[in-house]
Formats: sequence, C-alpha cells, structure tokens
Amino acid sequence: MDSFLEDYEEAPAVVVGGKRRRRRRRRSPATQAALQPLLHLPFLPPQPVSSNEHKSNFKKSKEACLSYIQDALLQKQWKRAAEFLTCYVESLEKDYSREHIGPSEMIWRIGTEILWHHSQSRMKEFSCFMEQMKTLGVKRYLKVCLEHVFHLLCNGQIDEAYQNLSLAESWRFGEQTAIQDKEIKLIQAYRGLLDYCSWSKQKKILLEHGEDGFADLAVEQEMHSYFRKAAVNLKEIIKIPGVWDVFVKCYVDILHDIVPSHELMIDFNTMLQKSKKRKKRQLGLEVIFAALDYAGWKENAKAWSCLARQVKQIVISEKHLDWIKQEWSSRKDWWPDFHFSRYLAKRNWQENKSLSHEKALVAGILLGKDCKYFKYVSHQGCKAQLKRFRMLKKFVTRHNPVYLRISGPPDCSVQR
Repeated sequence: MDSFLEDYEEAPAVVVGGKRRRRRRRRSPATQAALQPLLHLPFLPPQPVSSNEHKSNFKKSKEACLSYIQDALLQKQWKRAAEFLTCYVESLEKDYSREHIGPSEMIWRIGTEILWHHSQSRMKEFSCFMEQMKTLGVKRYLKVCLEHVFHLLCNGQIDEAYQNLSLAESWRFGEQTAIQDKEIKLIQAYRGLLDYCSWSKQKKILLEHGEDGFADLAVEQEMHSYFRKAAVNLKEIIKIPGVWDVFVKCYVDILHDIVPSHELMIDFNTMLQKSKKRKKRQLGLEVIFAALDYAGWKENAKAWSCLARQVKQIVISEKHLDWIKQEWSSRKDWWPDFHFSRYLAKRNWQENKSLSHEKALVAGILLGKDCKYFKYVSHQGCKAQLKRFRMLKKFVTRHNPVYLRISGPPDCSVQR
C-alpha cells in the first residue's frame, strides 16, 4: 500500500527581496479533494499505559480508522482509502496485547476493493497482495485463491489463473481441507472450465488450419487432452446439488462434439432453446436432430417432444424454416425408413400414444400429410376420438405447404 502514497513536489525556488523563497505548486481541486481530510488518527500515546487502558485506546483507534476508511470508500477516494488502510495495518502491528484480533478478512476485503479501483494499481501489486492474504489464515485460503483467479481472468492472464487453480486444488491443511470442501469443488469446476476453453480454442485452430495433416495430428492430440481433463472435473461437479449452469453447458458442449448421442443432449437442447440468440436456438435444433440419428433414441418420447415443439414453433412463426431445411436435407433419404415407416407407426401407437403423437407431428411437417406414419397415427387417433390427434391432423393439413419448401433442394446461401 505504501506505493500508493503520493509525494508532494515543490516548485523551483525564486528570489524575492534578495532572499530565496520556495513556493509550493498549487494543487488541482481533484488533488485537494483526494487529500482531505488530513490523517488525524487517535493512535496510542507513547507513554506507558495499563493493559485495560491500552485495549480501550486500541479499540477506539481501530474503530476511528475504519470509519475513515469507510468514508473514503463511499466517496470513491481510493488514494485516501489506501493511506488510511496503511495506517490501520501499522496500528495493528504496534499492538502488543495478548487478545486475539482477527482483522485479516477485513484487510483482504478492503485492500482488494482499493486495488481493484486504484488508478495506480498494477497486476503485479495485486498478486503480491493476494499472496500475502493467503498466508493470513487457512480458513479463507481457498476463497482468496478464487478471488485472485477471477482478477487474473479479468485481466486476460489465463495461464496464470490456471496455475493458481492447480496449486489451490492440491492445497491440504488437516481438517480445514474437509471444511472447505465446497471451495475445493468450485476450484475444480473453474479449472475444468479453463480446460474447456482450451479445448474450444484448439478445436477452432483445427478447423481453420485443417490442410496441414501433421499440424492437425498434434493439435488434435492436445485438444483431446484438454477434453479429458475438462470432462473429469465437470462430470464430478454437476453431480453435486446446486446451480452449475455454466459448467453444465460446457460439459454438454464437449459431449455434443464427441458423443452426440449422450443422454444430456436433451438438457443441452432445453438450455439452448431458452437463449435469446438465434445461433443458440439453431444449435438446439441441430443437437436434437443429431441425437435422433441414433437407434437408441428412436423411441425416446422426451426427445421427440423437444423436436416437435421446436419444429411447431418455427412453422407457426414461418421464421427460420431454413434451419429445418438445413437439417432435413442430409436426412430425408434415410429418416423416413428409419423413423417413419408404417410398421413403426403401428408399434408406437400400441406401446406409447404420446410418442406416436410427437413423431406424427414431426413426420407430417417433414414429409407432408401423405406420410405413412402421419396418416396411420392421425387416423387411429381420430378413430379413438382423441382431441389432440384431431388438432394434430388439422395443424399438419393447414401447414402442408411448408413440406414443399422444406423438401426442396438445399439453399446454398444458408451457412451452417
């Protein structure tokens, strides 16, 4: 903190009446405001005092100093706050009472706030301060580590942040390790997040420079290394009850590339559909289509419900039909036999009418009202006088022209 104390320069000497006089430069209003009020702290008197009197004086001194610090922080006078905090720390060092005083967390919180906003603060000084705070108490060691990591990330120092997370994860201190289990899990989560970011970066490099086979092999090996490390941490984290949205998304996004048929794809699709960004919602459609390419998903009612809901929304709004067309163009030659045969329509109707309803909606939109699967299911539903199947038939019939637009040749202008 001492490096933040301002030096006051004097103006060059001038001669007045044959005598050299030294003038002080006039401070700007901003500088004057930063220096007021002056530091008049009620520190302990130098003469010997009794133990009780010493404790009383020290308590008053500490409270007064903290009051000055609070006032400076509220007024965003970071330089003054740094001066007061320096005095506060010095006063604690001069206290010789045997009473245990634990101001380390207060110093950590205040010091971090000042260093974050101080105009002369540098990353080197912030890191030095954080390292000092880590040694003040094991009870908050991991919390300080996390805050240090956040600051490093905000300043783009990814490698340094990762190194700090690795060191914190290996930290052990008797029973404190078990007590701070939640903090350790959070540290593991963020390390997995950075591994995910590295995987994503390597994946981008691989896609951009795919022409060099040797480079591809090295990058691909490194990419899979990051994937394995990220998957191990993130998989364990999401098992713990809590709000882990950002980590779940990263884990599932790893999985979408490597294992598109993973059971978490439904959750991934749901998360993407909640996004306000078109690219995310389009990715959601891609994810659920890809999952249904696998035989293990053929009778997954929840997956078909996700696809049916999104397809229906697109058809009603008449926006983004190109998304459906884009996904359907590579599947229209084999999905009809794979998912929408008359045999499957009979079996699905007998075993799971909800599943047959969702599949019939998708089949009717993708293949039109003359699709075998749709015709059989809608006929059986209307015959059984089930209202939702009558509504299904009306919906597909009314939007049958959409089928013609989707089944046409792929639009070359659409970018994947």
